[in-house]
Amino acid sequence: MRGHLARIFCVGLPAAFLGVFFVFPVVSILRLGLSGGGLEHLTGLPASDTFRGIAWFTLWQAAVSTVLTVVVALPAAHLASRRRFRGRRLVRALTTVPFVLPTVVVGGAFLALFDRLGLDSGPVTLTHTVWAVLVAHVFFNVAVVIRTVGSFWEGMDPGVEEQARMLGASPLRAFVMVTLPRLWPAIASAASIVFLFCLTSFGVILLLGGPGIATLETEIWRHAVWRGDFRAATALAVVQLVAVIAVVVVGNRLQRRRAVDQRTVRCRQPAAGRLELVANLGLLSAVLGLPAVVLVERSFRSGGGYSLANYRALAERVDLLPVTALGALGNSLLFAVVAVALAVTVGGLASLVVVHGPRGISRVFDLGLMLPLGVSAVTIGFGMLVALGQPPLDLRSSRWLVPVAHALIGIPFVMRTLVPTLRSIDSRLREAAAVLGAPPGLVRRWVDLPIAGRALTVGAGFAFAVSLGEFGATSFLPRQPDRLTAPLALFRLLATPGQALRGQAMALAVTLMALTALSVLLIEGHSGPAGSDL
Repeated sequence: MRGHLARIFCVGLPAAFLGVFFVFPVVSILRLGLSGGGLEHLTGLPASDTFRGIAWFTLWQAAVSTVLTVVVALPAAHLASRRRFRGRRLVRALTTVPFVLPTVVVGGAFLALFDRLGLDSGPVTLTHTVWAVLVAHVFFNVAVVIRTVGSFWEGMDPGVEEQARMLGASPLRAFVMVTLPRLWPAIASAASIVFLFCLTSFGVILLLGGPGIATLETEIWRHAVWRGDFRAATALAVVQLVAVIAVVVVGNRLQRRRAVDQRTVRCRQPAAGRLELVANLGLLSAVLGLPAVVLVERSFRSGGGYSLANYRALAERVDLLPVTALGALGNSLLFAVVAVALAVTVGGLASLVVVHGPRGISRVFDLGLMLPLGVSAVTIGFGMLVALGQPPLDLRSSRWLVPVAHALIGIPFVMRTLVPTLRSIDSRLREAAAVLGAPPGLVRRWVDLPIAGRALTVGAGFAFAVSLGEFGATSFLPRQPDRLTAPLALFRLLATPGQALRGQAMALAVTLMALTALSVLLIEGHSGPAGSDL
């Protein structure tokens, strides 16, 4: 009886959480967009020149950003997979930091870099241009390619390429003809993820693109929050949701088709040379390190010199914010702790169902609880704003709706680390414990939990970092002083002219960056020898 109740709890709690806070809001958006005035807006979009321009820009900037990211990250993926060197784990951790950095911090870092290099005004200007958006997307998504392609590359046999070299092929020809085709499953997987992230980019577009550049994501926010036009915002959200689903479906099919080809040949990439090691580290330092270094330098700059004035100002109240910047940071930390607790509880139970549950329910959970990672945070926040503001689910006034939204985005990270670990546990260990008389609950407590504990810690670390920097969904929820988060405060500070506020923004951005980097370093410390994949 107790085991039956436990199974019902493991299935019921994640299903209820996903149903109330994700499925219901998304369905509400679809219903609003496909009925009445929303349907008129939706059917009228193709005839709008403005919509066609926004949709085209959303697609091509995501495509170009993806290509640039793959080109920049492939050498680093080779380094991560083929070269053993002192400090390798630290390099892996530092290259992961940009991926989990708050988007407003990334925007602030590039604003500081452009200002430092004199590219914010004059004959050559990058601020509020598409070039700034493309560069920031590369910075933000390099880790996806490094971790995904690097892990795949590490397991490839170098024998076939070595044979090609022995037959007279140059290193470049051997790579193009032998290694690259075998890498395609991982490259396709990473590229589809990067394209999806760039397609739904929000904070980077708002800060670096400025008011003259718009994507579907930013237009949903502007219509809903600035103009109060829910019908138009809903129509755009439906279009974006369809586009996101199409990208996910095409990416999965492409990956599966190429993965079948991968099994026909076994090959690995040979080890990198010393010169390549230095060149790769230099490229990583330039692409990922320069914006962060300039951001830190700008955070200490005050007046004509350097001091801690900007950091001291974080504790001072400014008219632009309802609370101090430190108060907003405290809110973010509190919300992150609650979000991690929710993500670990729901994601942990769902992972048990995926691994040990009936096949049909397992597949539904595996797909359903990953969907919040594919659907944009703006769509999630907008859906909550639309669906959870009326009885019997009038939760819009609750301050705890913020960590719930963060937990939805963190759950996929928990499951992506925990499910493979649970599946890798040798069934003979469970059988031995059962033979010795241990009931199923005790078997999971003494066999599964110690092994899965490390993966659960890694997932919790990612969920914490994601919650700490979440901006898209939070920007839709009601703005009250007790729920202002650090990313929202940072966005307001960066969007307001004035050197004093800009200095305080840089100090807050560095603080968020340091907390995020610390969480990633802890993740690497608890991950396995090869680190955890994103």
